[in-house]
Amino acid sequence: MLPVNEIFETIQGEACKSGTPSVFLRLQACPVRCPWCDSKHTWVADPANQVSIAEITAKVEDTNTWAMMSPREILLAVQGFRARHVVITGGEPAAYDLQPLTTLLIKSGFSVQVETSGTHAIQVHPCTWVTISPKIGMPGGLVVLDEALRRGNEIKHCVGKPADIEKLLALNIPREFMPMIWLQPLSQSRKATKLCIQEATARDWRVSIQTHKFLGVR
Repeated sequence: MLPVNEIFETIQGEACKSGTPSVFLRLQACPVRCPWCDSKHTWVADPANQVSIAEITAKVEDTNTWAMMSPREILLAVQGFRARHVVITGGEPAAYDLQPLTTLLIKSGFSVQVETSGTHAIQVHPCTWVTISPKIGMPGGLVVLDEALRRGNEIKHCVGKPADIEKLLALNIPREFMPMIWLQPLSQSRKATKLCIQEATARDWRVSIQTHKFLGVR
């Protein structure tokens, strides 16, 4: 069973899968506590905010309500949409064992992506695409794990200032990752965007610009 905050269909707007029609599955609870987080309503799985599955599948606004759902119940909800790519996000999805869910989704014909901070061991089906967005020095006090970096398929790093680049370089990133590092301007600011372009050009990295925001979708 997994605590689900919401399930909705949109376009994946970040990193390698940008432009892919996707069903987003947002899980509840996150111990990382990023100050700039745009999903703070998912930080705590308060029992007082637990609701029915029907309420979660009908949700259209950001709230701290959530429901416990089995992998089979999640599959049934996902099958109600047209998109065949599922993005599991949070919250911090890697705080949970996602092996049963990712296996069921993949065997049912979906491609699956997990977005994680890299602060937990990643338990997923081998064919799952894993996006590591390393959260370094966050208030939650967790560290980015080497084993998480090795399991990831790409790194997507939020950048607001030069020190953010230095933090990324200080990680023990496997050499094979180097072509698949994405820099994402924090809050889409002009200054951060310029820095990301400069660093990506100098290091043969890439820039992720949150395409979904330009499209006007979630």
